[in-house]
Amino acid sequence: MVLMVKQQLGRGKKTRLWGGVFLCWLFFILITPKFSFYPEHHLFADMRNFLGVPNTLNVITNFPFLIVGVMGFVLTLQGSFFNISFRGEVWGWALFYAGIAAVAFGSVYYHLMPDDDRAMWDNLPIMIAYSSLFSSFLVERVGEKIGLSCLIALISVAFLSMIYARTFNDFRLCMTFQLIPCIAIPAMAFLFPPKYTHSRYWLYAAGVHLLARFEAVADRKIYHANHYIISGHSMEHLCSAVVPVLLSIMLLFRNTRFQRLGDSKERP
Repeated sequence: MVLMVKQQLGRGKKTRLWGGVFLCWLFFILITPKFSFYPEHHLFADMRNFLGVPNTLNVITNFPFLIVGVMGFVLTLQGSFFNISFRGEVWGWALFYAGIAAVAFGSVYYHLMPDDDRAMWDNLPIMIAYSSLFSSFLVERVGEKIGLSCLIALISVAFLSMIYARTFNDFRLCMTFQLIPCIAIPAMAFLFPPKYTHSRYWLYAAGVHLLARFEAVADRKIYHANHYIISGHSMEHLCSAVVPVLLSIMLLFRNTRFQRLGDSKERP
């Protein structure tokens, strides 16, 4: 009887979670105007050319993503450096680091010749990384099954969002993925108890991601303020690369606080 009650409570929690996500998405779509890319969106503050490389600083500031992404991917699959307890977490974190590494290639490809078509390959790896990160967070805070189901759903929505954006020139759905780390994760961090120690790194990462968003918006102002040394967009790249670094530190030093009911057996 007690087990049935706990299962019903678990299903109710999942229903409220998905209902909240859907309402937030619907609210965002209703209150925001259509967001389309125009030629001026591809004109960044710093478009200098060094050694024949177009938009040089916007290109080379993507390489930290490649380094952190590849190292994190290898360490996740290796299994002894990061404290990852369940197979569901392995899938989420491995795909997150793969997405981070892919961000380097997609963003470099875009910044070498910015246009609408290349912008898709800049945004898609970011959306995959965000989807995987949110899935890993759900595995830790809510449960392995709902985290994996969320991973599949979000990856599917990411591809559908890109198709919608390219077909209708409306990037609102893609922009919602940009808001996941800095809004959903901090909010849910206070609703669901952490399974591991060092959970404050989730909030650190969300704060750094939010700072990177501000740097992107203030691209030209930052560029003018530091006397044309580095633009806000280039600083956004460097700041965003700090996010997986912080999360890697969390994975390296965290320990299990308790075993959540319904979790599957630990990975071999």
